[in-house]
Amino acid sequence: MTEAEVVEAETGNQKLLFNRWDMSEVEIRDPSLVRYVNLHAMIVPHSCGKLAGQQFNKSNMLIVERLINKLMQTERNTGKKELAIRIVKDAFEIINKKTGKNPIQVLVDAVENTGPREETVRLKYGGINVPKSVDTAPQRRVDIALRFITDGVLQASHKKKKSVSEALAEELIAAANGDTRSYAVSKKEERERIAKAAR
Repeated sequence: MTEAEVVEAETGNQKLLFNRWDMSEVEIRDPSLVRYVNLHAMIVPHSCGKLAGQQFNKSNMLIVERLINKLMQTERNTGKKELAIRIVKDAFEIINKKTGKNPIQVLVDAVENTGPREETVRLKYGGINVPKSVDTAPQRRVDIALRFITDGVLQASHKKKKSVSEALAEELIAAANGDTRSYAVSKKEERERIAKAAR
């Protein structure tokens, strides 16, 4: 029996992410995001692009894989999915050592805390652009939260001594706690502040 088969037998045919993390104990506290944060059981977060063909089908993709795909959207990591998976796996180990929590729960909390609830759009009145505040759709909240997190990781690790895994772990922990030192939380608050002024 391989190591994966042993783990699966021990957990009662339950698939654990990276053969370590149990998805069933993760709780989504924000009711508006329940439908858009997918937590179906997988060992390796890789759907081989089968959810890419249909519009808005990304909501059916595991939230961890969506984070991995966002990490690949830089000129340095384009197409390097194995590298991105290793970065996330190492970051999850660091999160578990530092907090003692399930790292998937930390990721879900970070997404809930960093998705802006309000944004501005530009309306044209007689040739003049007027900013107007609007509520953000839940799917867009998840998209923006993941983008803010990965942008913060890139800034914290590019041309620095800190590794990408360490930067990702610190960003997720800070975002899950709602710490304003987190890049993602500060960007969310800035966007909501601009929207509040445009009400």
